[in-house]
Amino acid sequence: MAVNRDDAKPSWNPFLRSCLQLQRKTFVAVIVFSFVINLLMLTVPLYLLQIFNRVVPSKSTDTLLFLTGIVVVAIMTLTILESTRRYIFVRLGSWLDARLGGLVLSGSINRSVTKCRKTSAQGLRDLATVRRLFAGAALFPILDAPWTPVFLVVLFMLHPLIGVISLVGALALLILAFINEFSTRGLINEANDASTKAENYATAILRNSDAIEAMGMRTNIIGAWEQHHGAAVDLQTEASIRANRMASIAKFIRMMLQVTVIGVAGLLVLKNQLSAGGLIASALLMRRAVAPMDRAIGSWKVLVKARNAFDNISKRMDQASELNRSSTLPMPSGYLSVRHASFQYPGSGKPILRDVTFKATPGDVIGLAGDTAAGKSTLARLLVGLAETNSGYVRLGGIDVDSWDADDLGPSIGYLPQDTELFSGTVRQNIARMGDGDLDAVIDAAQLAGIHDMIMRFPDGYATEIGEDGAYLSGGQRQRVALARALYGDPKLVVLDEPDANLDTQGRAALAQAIAELKRSQAIVVLISHQNAVLDNTDHLLILRDGKIRSSLQHKVQPVALKASTAAGVPPLGKIDPGGSVG
Repeated sequence: MAVNRDDAKPSWNPFLRSCLQLQRKTFVAVIVFSFVINLLMLTVPLYLLQIFNRVVPSKSTDTLLFLTGIVVVAIMTLTILESTRRYIFVRLGSWLDARLGGLVLSGSINRSVTKCRKTSAQGLRDLATVRRLFAGAALFPILDAPWTPVFLVVLFMLHPLIGVISLVGALALLILAFINEFSTRGLINEANDASTKAENYATAILRNSDAIEAMGMRTNIIGAWEQHHGAAVDLQTEASIRANRMASIAKFIRMMLQVTVIGVAGLLVLKNQLSAGGLIASALLMRRAVAPMDRAIGSWKVLVKARNAFDNISKRMDQASELNRSSTLPMPSGYLSVRHASFQYPGSGKPILRDVTFKATPGDVIGLAGDTAAGKSTLARLLVGLAETNSGYVRLGGIDVDSWDADDLGPSIGYLPQDTELFSGTVRQNIARMGDGDLDAVIDAAQLAGIHDMIMRFPDGYATEIGEDGAYLSGGQRQRVALARALYGDPKLVVLDEPDANLDTQGRAALAQAIAELKRSQAIVVLISHQNAVLDNTDHLLILRDGKIRSSLQHKVQPVALKASTAAGVPPLGKIDPGGSVG
């Protein structure tokens, strides 16, 4: 398997390699086509050679017509083969995109989850880069370069001196291509990384455009973006300057080579060592012999970018759950057990959670309270399998939650994150978790969340489009639709992270009713909130401070005691028993 660290040079993902290996016959066919295409490129030079050496001296019209007919057929064949080669590459790029697109997106999702941060669609942009590579002409110099010796052999047959000059020129251009690669590789990689950071920053700006405009942050934000963007532009400019310098040198060498070959061929004609047709053929064949190296210098930037794109695609595929799926486990049921769980972000100075232990049985409603940055949301992520503990465990029904595949565990989990986000689509699709959910199950979830009547007042009811990220809904409506999504499908564990943040009085009443119904259905509910009125709906309350459970209250919350304990830092009000249960 490839290394998953972004700072390491990975080997390509096995599935990616297998996809390319499936197309081995296609690549062989393209190589054969390239060989025939390069042979047919000899048609025009040889045609001119025969015209000057045979047709003109003999003044034979029949010979001219016969040769012309052969050349027309050869050029038609050449055109068909080149068109077919381009078509094969375009179809191959589309095939790879269709084959890998979902896996790349899945890997990007997992990468975002495991790193506990937002990520971009860079993986899909890399896939588009690969698709453009196959659709463009950057690969053709690589395919044509191996057949350069064929042209050199013909040039040596015309005259050894012309062959030697052409060989030296081709080697000079090849060396220049390698120099171009080594002098620009690092800059291009740095420029691509800087460009990606600038794009991600711009995406974040657009996502928060309302706050930026409302608080007069536009000038400062644009200034910060210009720093990121400027760094990327400077690196890209330096890389382009180096590449252009090499291209100019290559152009000079190519033109001087052409002049040298024509001059030497003219001298040989004067000495009767070469025919006039040989002079013209030499010029055409020399241009064709050095063309792949010359074009490689111009397309090297595209090839390097595509190679980096393949590396990035491989990294994301390494994290695609579809390629790492373990054996199917039984549907979770029974108690939730958290024992000595600790968690620390990679590179962080101190752990977010330390030695957290508690247990909940079906029908329990657990409240989590504590100061800001106490670790509540991180604990919620651990409970639903979005992060792995550094030590200890989180188990549902006796099985570690991170042992399940997300597609298997997901239907049994209801999760309302602190940052509520919906997707472009209908109300029904969003509640049904963007699947083709049964309408009755969708309505049941909406009624449980107390939003059925609200939805029926929408223009098209459950078929109402909500816009990108639920833009057509208010903040409270978005949160209640997200709550219905969390309650969809009779989940066994429901984790609600500040579900009351945007709710009015009616919404809080509906939330309390939903929690009561989940309790009756024997679901385990974990509720995070800062509001005592909401935490009154819990059976047990865990108070987190500095990543540790500092106190545990059983049954109804005492608001005054809670406020005093969290604000004044008094000793714990209760303890976790040795068995791990709340009490």
